[in-house]
Amino acid sequence: MHPAFSVIFFTTASGAGYGLLVLLGLLGPAGLLPPERGFGLGAFGLALGAVTFGLVSSTFHLGHPERAWRAFSQWRSSWLSREGVASVLTYLPAGLFALGWVVFERHSGIWGLLGLASAAMAALTVYCTAMIYASLKPIQRWANRWVAPNYFALGLMTGALWLNLLVQLFGVPQPAVPWIAAAAVALAAPLKLGYWRFIDRTESASTAESATGLGAFGRVRLLEAPHTEENYLMREMGYRIARKHAARLRRIAAALAFALPLPLTLATLLLPVWAAALAAMLAALSATAGVLVERWLFFAEAKHSVTLYYGAPTA
Repeated sequence: MHPAFSVIFFTTASGAGYGLLVLLGLLGPAGLLPPERGFGLGAFGLALGAVTFGLVSSTFHLGHPERAWRAFSQWRSSWLSREGVASVLTYLPAGLFALGWVVFERHSGIWGLLGLASAAMAALTVYCTAMIYASLKPIQRWANRWVAPNYFALGLMTGALWLNLLVQLFGVPQPAVPWIAAAAVALAAPLKLGYWRFIDRTESASTAESATGLGAFGRVRLLEAPHTEENYLMREMGYRIARKHAARLRRIAAALAFALPLPLTLATLLLPVWAAALAAMLAALSATAGVLVERWLFFAEAKHSVTLYYGAPTA
C-alpha cells in the first residue's frame, strides 16, 4: 500500500496521545502521579494536543475533508466510523478529568472515576483504529492477530516515554513511571518483532489462480497488462518496497523505537535531575521517530489482493 504521510502522522501522534491518556487515567487515581496544576496542564496539554493533531492530520488523506463528518453515521458497520465516534466521545471524560486535575488539583473520587472512563475510551479508540486495518481481509499483512496488540503496545510505549519525560521535567519523585515506561518498551519490542516474523513467514491464501477461478487449468500468468499506464489502484494498492530496503528500515525502526529508549529510560533512575530529563527526552524523541519509520513500513509492506489482477503471483 502507498504510505500516506497524513495517516502515518495520525496513527503515531494519536497513539501516543491516547497511550498517555490511558496512563494518566490509571496512574492518577492510583496516587502514582501528583495532582498538581502545572503537571496536569503539561500532561493533558501534551496528550490532548497529540490526539487532536493526529485526528486533524488524518483528514488530509480524504479527497473531501469537509465531508469527514459523514463517516460518523456508519458506526454500525464501519470501524472507521466507530473510531471517529469513540475519538470524539473520549474528549468528554478526558476533558472533565483534566478539569478536576488542573483546576481543582484533584484526581481521586469522582474525578478518579472520570480518569478511568477516559482511559477506557482512549483504549477503545486505539482498538477501533487497529481494527480499521485488521478487518481488511484482502490485505493479509493487516488482517491478522498481531495488528491490534501492536497498536496498543506502541501507543502505550510512546505515551509512557512522554509521561516519563514530564515526570523528569517536573521533578516528580516517582520511580514507578520510568519502570512502567521501560516495561512498555520491553513489551512492544517482541510484539513488533513477532509481527515482522509473521509476515515474513506467511503469505495470503489468495493467488492469481484463486482470484481468476482458473486454477483448475494450471498456473495463471498475465498475458497483457490491464492498463497501458499506471492507474490509481497500482499507485495506492500496488506500492512496492525492495526487500533489502525493508530490512534496513526495520533495523532503523527497532533501534530507534526499542534499542535506544530502553537503556535511556532505565538511566533516568540513576542520573541526576538534569541528566535524567535529557535522557528521558532523547528516549521519547527516539521512540517517536522509530514508530514513524515502523508505521511507514506497516503501510509500505502491505499487499492488496487486487494486485493479483496486475501480474503479482501472490498477495
